[in-house]
Amino acid sequence: MFVPSTMKEIDQLGWKQLDIILVTGDCYIDSPLVGVSVIGHCLMNAGFRVGIIGQPDMDSEKDICRLGEPALFWGVTGGCIDSMVANRTASGKPRRTDDYTPGGINNKRPDRAVIAYANLIRSHVKHSAPIVLGGLEASLRRIAHYDFWSGKVRKSILFDSKADYLLYSMAENSVVELARSLQKGQDCRTIRGLCYISKTVPEKGIELPGFETVQSDKTAFSQMFKTFYKNNDPLIAQILFQKQDTRYLVQNPPPYYLTEKELDEVHSFDYMREAHPLYLKNGYVKALDTIRFSVLTHRGCYGECSFCSIAVHQGRTVSCRSKTSVLNEIKAITKHPLFKGSIMDVGGPTANMYGIECTKKLSKGACENRSCLFPEICPSLKIDHSKQISLLNDIRRVSGVKKVFVTSGIRYDMILADKKYGNHYLRTLIRNHISGQLKIAPEHSAPSVLGKMGKPGIDVLIAFKDLFNKYVNEDGKKQFLSYYFIAAHPGCRLEDMKELKQICTDTLHYTPEQVQLFTPTPSTRSTMMYCTGMDPFTDEKCFVEYSAAERQKQVELMLSKPWFLNKKNSDSQIRDVKHTDTKRGNARQGYTKYGNKKPGKRRF
Repeated sequence: MFVPSTMKEIDQLGWKQLDIILVTGDCYIDSPLVGVSVIGHCLMNAGFRVGIIGQPDMDSEKDICRLGEPALFWGVTGGCIDSMVANRTASGKPRRTDDYTPGGINNKRPDRAVIAYANLIRSHVKHSAPIVLGGLEASLRRIAHYDFWSGKVRKSILFDSKADYLLYSMAENSVVELARSLQKGQDCRTIRGLCYISKTVPEKGIELPGFETVQSDKTAFSQMFKTFYKNNDPLIAQILFQKQDTRYLVQNPPPYYLTEKELDEVHSFDYMREAHPLYLKNGYVKALDTIRFSVLTHRGCYGECSFCSIAVHQGRTVSCRSKTSVLNEIKAITKHPLFKGSIMDVGGPTANMYGIECTKKLSKGACENRSCLFPEICPSLKIDHSKQISLLNDIRRVSGVKKVFVTSGIRYDMILADKKYGNHYLRTLIRNHISGQLKIAPEHSAPSVLGKMGKPGIDVLIAFKDLFNKYVNEDGKKQFLSYYFIAAHPGCRLEDMKELKQICTDTLHYTPEQVQLFTPTPSTRSTMMYCTGMDPFTDEKCFVEYSAAERQKQVELMLSKPWFLNKKNSDSQIRDVKHTDTKRGNARQGYTKYGNKKPGKRRF
C-alpha cells in the first residue's frame, strides 16, 4: 500500500493525527529503491502513523500543511539525488529535465532542498514538532564541507537549516529508534547515526578542527576529512564533534549495518512500485522506467572510488539479501499489471559484489590504511562470483520472467581476479543479462590520474576487453563494451586527456559519446583534492584544473573526432571546437544526443 499522501487516505485509515510527516524533493514513488518510501514503510511497520509530502509548493502553505502537523517530528530529505546535482550541471547551468518530477520538467525541486523545506515548515507551522533531516543530501553535508556551487566551505547542513536532528547513512533502524524515543519523551542523543547540536562538548570523542579553522586553513580541512572518513565504519567509529559557531556539531557513530534478516524485511513490505496517484495527474514520472522492475540485491561498496559518496553514506561493507528474499520479490513483480517479462536490473552500487565480503572486515571493521581493491585486490578478500551466478540462474527460472538484465556497474578487475568463477560469470552476463552493450567505468588511462581516483590501471582494462571480445566472438553475439570516462578530475591535465583519447582510438577502438565533467560533491576524497589542492590521504599536492573553459576543453577533446590528436593543431583550435550532434544539428558543448542527461547519476 501507499504511505498516505492525502487527507482522504488518512481518514480512511481512521487516523486523527499523523505521528511523522516525511517531506521529499522528489514526487512520491512507492518503491524499495526510493529512500523516503523505505523509511515510511519501516515506520508504519513499527506502528507509527506516517504521511509523505512530495515536492511541496514553495510559495504557499497548501502542500506543506495539507496533512496537518505531526505529533512526533517532520522528516526532511532532498530526494534520491542531492538537489544541487539534480538541478545543476557540472558547469552550473540549470537542468531542464528531471526524471523524478511528473511531466519531466525540472521546476518542482528547489536548490538546497533540505534547507528550503526546513525553512518552509518553520515559516508556516509555528512551534512545530522537531525537524529531522535525512537522506543523501543531508548525509553528505553533515559536517563542514566544501560546496562546489557556492565555491566555499559551508557549515553542517544541520546548522544552515536550523533543524533539530540529522540522521545519516542508512537510517531504517535509527529512525524507528528516534521515533520511539520522542514518543516516550526520552533523551535521543545516544542514538547511532544521529547528529545534533550541543552547547557543550561530549564526554568522549574526537574533536575535529573547528569550522572557522577549516574555512581558512586547507591543511586543517584536509586533516579533518581524513579523520571523518576513517570514522565511518560502525565497528570502529568514535563520536566526532566540531565547533561551528559558539556551539558544537556532535556526530554519533554510524548505525550498524542491517543483518540479512533485517534487509530481507525491508524489502518484504508491500510496495506499489508506482508514483502516488496524486502526482501522476501532473504527468508521467520517467524514473519509473528504470526502477519499477529493478531489484536491489545488496547495499554498500568497498570499491572506494575517490569521487563516489557511497563509502560515507552506505558504507564500505557490503550487506546482502538472501536468495529467498530476492526471488520472492521477483515473484511479486511478475504479478504487477504492467510487467511484461523483463527485470530491468539485478544489482546494487556494484552488481558483482553480491555475496562477496571480507570476513575480517565483518568482525573487526574496515582496515584503516588500505582499500579492498586498490592499488591491488587485497588477498583477504576472497572473490567468488558463484553466489551471483546461482542467483541469476534461479531468477531466470521464475515463471513469467523472460529476460533479466544487469545494468548496475560491475568491477571488471574483480572478474579477472576470480580465477574459479570469473570467466563463468562474464559468459553468463554476455549470454543472458546484457542487451547489446556492457557498461564499465575505467574513468581514465593515465596512472597518475587513476591513482587519484582509486581505479585499476589500463592494463587491467585491456585484459578485460580482450576476454570480453573473445567470449562475444565465440558465441557469435553482437555485444560490445561501453566506457564511462571523467574529464577534469583532480590530477588530470589536457595532456592526460589527449593520451586517453589516443588509447580510445588506437586500443579500445571506441569513440566516446558522453564524458562526465567532474563535479565536486560534498564529502568525497576527490572533492577535497579539488578544494585544497592536496590528497587528504597522502598529503601530497595535486594539480587541479579550476578554469571552467579549460575543464570544458577536456570534455570537448574526448568527444571530438580523432584528428584532434594531430600535434599540428594548436590549443586555440581545440578550444574553439565544440562537439556537434549532427542528428539534432546543434552544438551540445559536451552533452550527448541524449540531451541533458544527468552525468554520473548512479555515483551520487
